[in-house]
Amino acid sequence: MGLQKLSHSFTKIVFKPLQTSVRHILYSLSFTLLCIHYTSGQETNSSTEVSIPAQEDSTQVITQQLKDSITNASLRENTEILQDTVKKDSVKPEKQLLTDKVTYKSKDYMRLSSKENKMYLYDEAEVVYGDMKLNAGLIIMDNNKNEVYAFGIKDSLGEYTQTPVFEQAQNVVEPDSIRFNFDTQKALIYNSRTEQNGFKIKNEVSKRENDSVIYMKNVKFTTSDNIDDPEYYFYARRIKLVPEKKIVTGLVNMFIADVPTPIGLPFGYFPLTDERTSGFIIPNPGEESRRGYFLQNGGYYFAISDYADLTLMGDYYTNGSYTFAIESAYALRYRYRGNLRFRYENNLTSERGFPDFSQATTYNIQWTHSQDAKANPNSRFSASVNFGSSNFYRQSTNQLNTGNFLNNQISSSISYAKTFPGDPQVNVNAAATHNSNTNTGVVNLSLPNVSASVSRIFPFAPKEGIKKGIIHNINTQYNFRGENRIQTNDDDLLSAEMFDNAQIGMQHSIPVSTNFKIFKYLSASAGTTFQENWVFETIEQRYDSDANEGAGEVVRDTISGFDAFRTYNFSTSLGTTIYGTFNFKKDKKIQAIRHTMRPSISYSINPKFDQYYDSYVRTDNPNTIDVDETEVVEYSRFDGGYFGAPSNTFSSNIGFSLSNNLEAKVRSRDTTATEPKKVNLLNNLTLSTAYNLAGDSLKLSPLSIRGNIPIVQNKLDINFSMQLDPYALDNNNRKIDVWNIDNGGSLFRLTNASANFGYSFSSKDFQRKTKETDPLDNQTLRNGGRADNLFGSTTDFSDNQGVYEDDGVDEDVSDVKFYSYKIPWSLRLAYTINYSNSARQNEISSHSLMFSGDVELAPRWTVGVSSGYDLKNPGFTFTNLRFQRDLESWQMSFNWIPFSERTSWNFFIGIKSSVLSDIKYDKRREADRNL
Repeated sequence: MGLQKLSHSFTKIVFKPLQTSVRHILYSLSFTLLCIHYTSGQETNSSTEVSIPAQEDSTQVITQQLKDSITNASLRENTEILQDTVKKDSVKPEKQLLTDKVTYKSKDYMRLSSKENKMYLYDEAEVVYGDMKLNAGLIIMDNNKNEVYAFGIKDSLGEYTQTPVFEQAQNVVEPDSIRFNFDTQKALIYNSRTEQNGFKIKNEVSKRENDSVIYMKNVKFTTSDNIDDPEYYFYARRIKLVPEKKIVTGLVNMFIADVPTPIGLPFGYFPLTDERTSGFIIPNPGEESRRGYFLQNGGYYFAISDYADLTLMGDYYTNGSYTFAIESAYALRYRYRGNLRFRYENNLTSERGFPDFSQATTYNIQWTHSQDAKANPNSRFSASVNFGSSNFYRQSTNQLNTGNFLNNQISSSISYAKTFPGDPQVNVNAAATHNSNTNTGVVNLSLPNVSASVSRIFPFAPKEGIKKGIIHNINTQYNFRGENRIQTNDDDLLSAEMFDNAQIGMQHSIPVSTNFKIFKYLSASAGTTFQENWVFETIEQRYDSDANEGAGEVVRDTISGFDAFRTYNFSTSLGTTIYGTFNFKKDKKIQAIRHTMRPSISYSINPKFDQYYDSYVRTDNPNTIDVDETEVVEYSRFDGGYFGAPSNTFSSNIGFSLSNNLEAKVRSRDTTATEPKKVNLLNNLTLSTAYNLAGDSLKLSPLSIRGNIPIVQNKLDINFSMQLDPYALDNNNRKIDVWNIDNGGSLFRLTNASANFGYSFSSKDFQRKTKETDPLDNQTLRNGGRADNLFGSTTDFSDNQGVYEDDGVDEDVSDVKFYSYKIPWSLRLAYTINYSNSARQNEISSHSLMFSGDVELAPRWTVGVSSGYDLKNPGFTFTNLRFQRDLESWQMSFNWIPFSERTSWNFFIGIKSSVLSDIKYDKRREADRNL
């Protein structure tokens, strides 16, 4: 019976003899918990003293440590029996074991047996000591044997339940039973399940030998989520485990679906630590037809500190090709984070001395750095660098980035911004930018460029209240921009020659503007801008009739030194918004249509700055013509400079613009909705043109029309644009100052037009909405490509091949009924067409359809394709087929480029977990390289 039912007489008879038993039970419990603490993989200093506070009488020990349910009344009645007659014992008290309060409970009963000298906790038994907790169906503490036992119990159906579970911090051990002797401090644990640093371990018998060593027999360890029925595991007959340090095994071999495989090792060593450790990276062997045998992605990982790491890797081919790569990631919480990657490749084709031998070297630097917004609100440093050889993505032997391969532009930016708070506020930004054309090899650098601005001020605005009228709204600000611009090519990049054609320029700009209302409904604005441009090189031109063997030529001399020119202009505009609504009957599906028009008229004037122009006299070679001819040529010394030359033509333009929106109110299908639904019929249909008052001919600019037609709300919009020219063409297809209608044609000539749309949809669009993935978490997008994988996905052969997109759906595949399985799919389309007729070509200049899709044929089976079709020059564009199989703990993928100059394929299968990422098989056929 439980302690709460002990009678007064029982207390007198058995309580004093049980004092010592209870104390020993407490000691047993403490050693038991410490034992479980060791076996769970938690390391404890063996010299640590574990004790309970010294007590003056046994009553306090029982009431405070065991939380006995004996009433206070019964304790008071037996005070005379239980109290010690000696207040101060001359014997030195023994060292106590418990350092924290022990609590326990059970659902059914708690019993002290004086005959067996045991304590029983039955049904949902729980013992808590500090941060350690033991749960089991039955917990027995035997004081005679100095042992503790924890078991499961059988439920009403006869099944074994409530098996022991030990928890401490984040570690959990789940055996079938536990036995521990606190005299020998040895323990036996049967059929335990635990997790150690990514490994899930299950074994028949574990023996705790001492404070830091555990021996195991018949052990299965895996990275599978299901430890009881893993899809694969490693089976070891004997294991020595040092918690949080290492696992040492005897003969080990792999089982797949409980079938033994010949893959095994005579012994194994697996380090166990939560801390990052340095170590070797095992290379991948393989063979390539033109480079021979190779070892790829081998190297060494350096765990430098908690804030940074370093990886050195390389490839080697038997024909002499090699690759060297450096990768590093760093982070400081609440301050910044980033990663750096450098790759250098020396690619050889064939063998030296052979006629088809060729050699090419490529390199690429990628660096991203982002600063936490909370680190410093007034300054920010960021970097997004993708810099290197133009043909890197075409020639790289160790990665396939389809998006970057098809994108002919790579760019970089490093910037630092500083804000000086105040009124007005001052912003300063310093940056370095880079842009490379991978087709032409032309590289443009801006190194550095500096900009500064003073925030807008209203000098005539009242200190309090609202700004009203033309005077109150006068505002101005100051902007500065300075840049050192370099244009070079791949051959001269990072050499002294790249600075030969550098251009330096600085520009100061002061805009002044205001806005006001006219007749309440007309919005007017007016402004002027003053600019001063500084350059440090000008070009002086002259004609040398004796040059070029007497034929004459224009000589351009570069004059170094400071020079400047100033420009200004004026512009004003007037606009309003007009609404028109057409109402229908309330019972109609379409209840109303609203037409919104925004007409505007603008005027701008640009003076003629001919004071910055000079002239020279050009004479043709008298030997080639009968009569000498001369020509006066005007030029500006700022031609070809950083900002170009100011205009020497006076212009006075009137611009016209009309923007249109059409919206409809449609009765909602939801009968509970109180308001009709708004539907866009036409977005921003804009017509614009201009008339040059100061022009001698061709005064009217072509009429530009552009707009957007929503087809599927928030899913499919068609963008279109066109230009209509009112002037005619002569017989040489040159525009003349004659109206096209007067030349026998229509009112306008359609000179060019374009239309395009992008559409993404999937089977989820016909189901409930699910969580979407972040399109910005994409390397191709960071390097200037598309956010989706319309052109194909990225495969990095040095990173487990792993390009698996999480669709945000958490499904339990075991619940899928295959007879009613719905096949998930997704499709992305991009369509574009361009028409040209500026010189009577009357042709479709480009016409293509790009598409990318994925189909999940079965749970964890995905087939995808990225391709396109050129409708003008019939044929498929770059095509990438991919097959992916999610094998739970494993991943398998097959990528195939069936045609084009990059025809290749790649097969990969490997374990997902980084702990066993070296267990993989990778086979591929490289594309033939044109070096």
